[in-house]
Amino acid sequence: MTLSVHTFVYDEQGRSHLLDDPEDGSDMAGTEVCRTTLWGSDAARALGARFFPELATGDLYVEPEDVDDFLAECELLHRNAATLAGGSGHRRDYAAARLANITAAALRARAVGGGVLVW
Repeated sequence: MTLSVHTFVYDEQGRSHLLDDPEDGSDMAGTEVCRTTLWGSDAARALGARFFPELATGDLYVEPEDVDDFLAECELLHRNAATLAGGSGHRRDYAAARLANITAAALRARAVGGGVLVW
């Protein structure tokens, strides 16, 4: 299985709806094992990540009001992609590419007042 990243919005009744995925396949957030080996890793936690480690135990929902903080965390991990990937068995470019996809979804979310789902 693979992890996917999506942007969602809430309707007037408070129900969430996923927006259409980009056609270029940039909804990939890693393989299922990345939940613990990359995003929920000790390295991610040591860098100060607080959103991504949630993937170690479940899906990650970033609410609209948290998107700016989430984007800051994406930037932190991107700047430290070599450290993040170092202990995971993944290459730096693999981690950086998945972070780019996640960041793009978060930027789309911010533009429409929505949130981010990684699952």
